[in-house]
Amino acid sequence: MSRMVGTTSRGIRAPIIRANDDLVQIVTESVLEASRQEGFPIRDRDVVAMTEAIVARAQGNYATVDDIAEDVRAKLGGGTIGVIFPILSRNRFAICLRGIAKGARKVVLMLSYPSDEVGNHLIDLDVLDEKGVDPYRDVLTLEQYRELFGYTVHPFTGVDYVAYYEQLIRESGAEAEILFANDPRAILDRTKDVLCCDIHTRRRTKRLLKAAGGERVYGLDEILNAPVNGSGCNEQYGLLGSNKATEDKVKLFPRDCQPLVEAIQARLLEETGRHVEVMVYGDGAFKDPVGKIWELADPVVSPAYTAGLEGTPNELKLKYLADNDFANLSGEALRDAIRGEIRKKDDNLVGKMVSEGTTPRRLTDLIGSLCDLTSGSGDKGTPIVYIQGYFDNYTMD
Repeated sequence: MSRMVGTTSRGIRAPIIRANDDLVQIVTESVLEASRQEGFPIRDRDVVAMTEAIVARAQGNYATVDDIAEDVRAKLGGGTIGVIFPILSRNRFAICLRGIAKGARKVVLMLSYPSDEVGNHLIDLDVLDEKGVDPYRDVLTLEQYRELFGYTVHPFTGVDYVAYYEQLIRESGAEAEILFANDPRAILDRTKDVLCCDIHTRRRTKRLLKAAGGERVYGLDEILNAPVNGSGCNEQYGLLGSNKATEDKVKLFPRDCQPLVEAIQARLLEETGRHVEVMVYGDGAFKDPVGKIWELADPVVSPAYTAGLEGTPNELKLKYLADNDFANLSGEALRDAIRGEIRKKDDNLVGKMVSEGTTPRRLTDLIGSLCDLTSGSGDKGTPIVYIQGYFDNYTMD
């Protein structure tokens, strides 16, 4: 009988990772021990993935509120700073905001609406329509926002992020002014010194501001992109991808991960004789249909991966073949015909009808999403994910 199981994704338990731990040894030994305990073999083209969190922790890649404040003050002058388009998150942005506010005399916080960049809603779209507000044109003050929409709390966290962020700014010693707008240039009526906190649209935002007269314009990717007083940093992403560690410290996105994934790949080859692919993953890349939250708050899904994970899937759509080319077949004849098509498929199916409906995304984004869903973000204790059969197809027994 043909093999009945295709792709499997296993969460692998590991020790609690601390600064300076040897991740090459820990990840390799955890995978090998899981293989022994559960009886699954290590195969060529299996995938080992580890969360960005354990990589950053092993690197000791942390920074404090004071480190953030010093860098913000040095780059933006310490006066009135526009802080625009942050996401609404206690974990992702609140501690960063403390540091930003501590490095300024006044913060003009401009929030996008009806939601932030990753889908956290401030205003229901139907209510926006009812009130006759045009989110593409209208700039609202805090007073106008409250008069129109009242006090809205996040449906899952129960937090009024507008009030929460205003309080954080004031507690950090800065004046606070809140605006709501979607054109980044609206901030320039208040200040020419702007910190752009959006993630995936940051380059456009900075370009628009500079062209419209912004003077000191930076992104979160340019704060903590070098050490401050011996702090951690991320040369490429700065504060993007950071998470709350304590009330006055953030864990930054891991830096320079490529040597790590290649070293784990080499160690597993040495131990097993198998060529396994390895990657580091952060947030997956998917959107929740109920909460409307887009998961990708990290700047990329995978900051490092081995060469075999480059590219996109090159797959035929089995349903298309069954319903079109082989609609007159069934049973073993249908199975054999489809297997024959898979064996002779082109190396590049881009634009071909037989691939229509397959997922047009990068392998690392697809696999990273699978890993994120497998490991979760809570107390599962499985920061390593082991995937088998991802590159299999219907011809493989």
